[in-house]
Amino acid sequence: MSGAFAISQSDKRPMYLQIMDQIKQRIAVGDWAEGQAIPSIRQLGADLQVSVITVKRAYLELEREGVIVTQQGKGSRVASTNGLGAKLREEELKQHLEQASRIAAQLGLQPRELEERLREAGDRLSERDATEKEMI
Repeated sequence: MSGAFAISQSDKRPMYLQIMDQIKQRIAVGDWAEGQAIPSIRQLGADLQVSVITVKRAYLELEREGVIVTQQGKGSRVASTNGLGAKLREEELKQHLEQASRIAAQLGLQPRELEERLREAGDRLSERDATEKEMI
């Protein structure tokens, strides 16, 4: 269940944040459904070769955010919140847009210029998708 997790030593973010992001990603893309059991703290720590304390911190933060629920003796599960995956994807989009806005400001771009570039990127993606569909 945790085979696709990867902790990067070169990533500047703390390991617990990397774990949190990967769990959120699994939920957001539908790999882990609402109410589904997730690996135990001990199991994930062993699989990732990180401290149980690191995984526990990630799980506690995810609980605080309402992403998972933990019951003593029963383990942790994805929270049974309607639309949790979509909410997590929205949050991810918001973070990417904020980052794009910061970079644009550093480059001296005005909001309209960023908006135009976003539109152009969307157009390129639509064209690429259309081309791929034609090839199928």
